Amino acid sequence: MNFSKSIFSKVAMVTVMGLLGAGCAPSAPQLQKVMEEHPEILYAAMKKDPAKFIDVVNEVAEAAKGQKEQQQFEEGFKNPQIPEITDNRTIDGAKDAPVTVVEYSDFQCPYCQRGHATMGELLAAYPGKVRVIFKNYPIERIHPQAMKVSKLYEAIGIKDREKASKFKHEIFANQEILNPTDADQKSAKSREAMMAKYSARVDAELDKVIKGLGLNPGEIKKISETEEVAALIKKDQEEAQKFGFSGTPGYLVNGVAIRGAYPIDTFKQVVDRHLAAKK
Repeated sequence: MNFSKSIFSKVAMVTVMGLLGAGCAPSAPQLQKVMEEHPEILYAAMKKDPAKFIDVVNEVAEAAKGQKEQQQFEEGFKNPQIPEITDNRTIDGAKDAPVTVVEYSDFQCPYCQRGHATMGELLAAYPGKVRVIFKNYPIERIHPQAMKVSKLYEAIGIKDREKASKFKHEIFANQEILNPTDADQKSAKSREAMMAKYSARVDAELDKVIKGLGLNPGEIKKISETEEVAALIKKDQEEAQKFGFSGTPGYLVNGVAIRGAYPIDTFKQVVDRHLAAKK
């Protein structure tokens, strides 16, 4: 079994204490020496009560994860990451809110769908105090429709930012339209033929969404293919990578990084601290 040294030590300490009974806890060097010389102590404890041992491992791992997150937050508060925020971005929430969440997201990513819902909860919980700026981080190797949707989103934003926001909400609410279906695969004689059929169906679905916003799909598609839109998305991707976001979603809350679709309480912890600092 491969444990990090810190988790191994904590689990081992619990094991040794359980085997030796009450008494002073061994020091870290003593514990390490005992476990290196007598690993059978740990193995015996594992075999004696495997379920309890797994519970301990999970408990320690969860505590270690929380400790690491807190350390990362503290580092973020001390040395916040500074994203570029320009006037041409679509914003949800109060434009002059004291807390800015920059959301690096992929329209086809299921975790991003969950994160988008959390952003809605956050805006509702802090009216006038939080704003969310969506930035594009499509990962095409696993989400073949993501780049297309990002381009359409930014193209709509050039025409009407309010409608771009509505488009974003509509896509995440109906994300399944971006995924392959049995009908896409039916009668396709090759992967290329299936992908072409799949892509054409998604195009038709996206056209419906754009028409529902009162916009011309042809005009929006033309704007989406411009160098202006391509450069904007490339810049978003490069910024996300610069800040160490290797996957989606990723967030900067006034510069403090949150990596993943965490529950709202995690975001509230960071937002509350920022707001308290401004009082």
